[in-house]
Amino acid sequence: MTKAVCPGSFDPVTLGHLDIFNRATELFDDVTILVTGNPQKNSGLFTVEERVELIREVTDTRIKVDWWSGLLVDYTKAHDVSTLVKGLRSSLDYEYELPMAQMNRHLSGIDTVFLLTNEKYGYISSSLCKEVAKYGGDVSGLLPDPVVAAIKEKFA
Repeated sequence: MTKAVCPGSFDPVTLGHLDIFNRATELFDDVTILVTGNPQKNSGLFTVEERVELIREVTDTRIKVDWWSGLLVDYTKAHDVSTLVKGLRSSLDYEYELPMAQMNRHLSGIDTVFLLTNEKYGYISSSLCKEVAKYGGDVSGLLPDPVVAAIKEKFA
């Protein structure tokens, strides 16, 4: 059985993320979305627990959701994960992700698979969505509907 993890902060999860998650299920037998961050430290719009719950609400039941606050490679070793899956929107994402993928490979031998984002989601980022929502802009069509509702509530 091939196990893969899609790690990230997902604050909040976007339609682009969901596309990567769903495509990962076509490539791997077991896919876990891993929310990274310290649940004791509020460092985003949503708490780690809220992010986990929102992701569970909007993903297929075949996809597991978990969280981790330590080194990613420690999680992968503890859960016998063979591959990391990351989405790339542009060359900027690649420049950011490449050194991390190489370090993870150095530390544990784990491989990273990069999936190119569907072009219709290429401009969507969690940060931009939060910025738009903060000033009352419409983020419908960028985030799953339950996430749109949750982000509106945060900024109400």
